[in-house]
Amino acid sequence: MSEIEEVLDAYFRAWNIGFDTKDPVELQGFMSKDFTGYWAHAGMTKTYDYDFNYDLAGVLGQYEQAEKNFEILSMVERNDDNYLVMGREQNIVNGSPATAMCMFVWRREDGELKLLREYIELER
Repeated sequence: MSEIEEVLDAYFRAWNIGFDTKDPVELQGFMSKDFTGYWAHAGMTKTYDYDFNYDLAGVLGQYEQAEKNFEILSMVERNDDNYLVMGREQNIVNGSPATAMCMFVWRREDGELKLLREYIELER
């Protein structure tokens, strides 16, 4: 398994730990201080934009029971310090499935890969 694949596995494990504990600290450790995210679904005309300082504890607290998994569909190493990863996020939220197409940009900062940008589009 490549470094970026290991980081992605650990990142989604951190999400699942956060869903259980409602504590975002481990999850935030994967994010660049320069992080920007974009989230949308078919009913929206503009994305919801957020950054490193968004209320992750509030997001985690919205879900009584949730689990995330990620399937890599495409991965491009743009240089030694930057990866572009596209894939499908599979979520089970309070027993109901929810899927999204995602694009992540990871950048090396102080020797570690950090999430710089994410684009999430819900499939339904």
